[in-house]
Amino acid sequence: MTELPSLHATRDAYDAIAPTYAEMFQDPLRERALERGLLSAFAEMVRAQGDGTVADLGCGPGDLTAHLDGLGLTAFGVDASPVMVELAREAHPGLRFEVGSMAALDIADGALGGVLSRWSVIHTPPVELPAVLAEFARVLAPGGHLLIDFPATDGAHIENQSYDHVVATAYRWCPDHFAGLLRGLGVEEVARLVMQPKPSDRRQFREVQLLVRKG
Repeated sequence: MTELPSLHATRDAYDAIAPTYAEMFQDPLRERALERGLLSAFAEMVRAQGDGTVADLGCGPGDLTAHLDGLGLTAFGVDASPVMVELAREAHPGLRFEVGSMAALDIADGALGGVLSRWSVIHTPPVELPAVLAEFARVLAPGGHLLIDFPATDGAHIENQSYDHVVATAYRWCPDHFAGLLRGLGVEEVARLVMQPKPSDRRQFREVQLLVRKG
């Protein structure tokens, strides 16, 4: 496995908290109607291209992988944390989960109809992000879709901002800058969902979900 400089520390940190994380974030789509709707649209678009195989990259304990399976997709999960992968296999024994690096996926070129990346790039430093996004684009078939989300920066002129995260340093991104990185890889924006934080949220960050399509 090719390791980005940031991967080792992040993997070890998630290994250490994996059981607690899995317990805290059970049913991650509860009270997230907009996200459920976008995932349903994503699944429909993937199926319309004729190949329902989707990788959930940074799958954690596998709950979203199982959700994709329930939407009629052939879904499997990949995570850098071996402990997370073991938890996912225990919770969802009928699905496939693998340990892997998002920067060096053990997936053939153009093999996937879809990629889901839910908060999985937030610990990727700006210098490493292009390599990760290039891997996402590489494994997508022409016409394949990527659904990716991340916290947004405070202003359009700020490309990225770091912030303290309970596990490891994390990053926010300017949505236009992020979409531009993908566009440079031949992956064009289809839709953008921007969700405002709730008053009760610990961090008052906007959340951005980008749905993009490989040309």
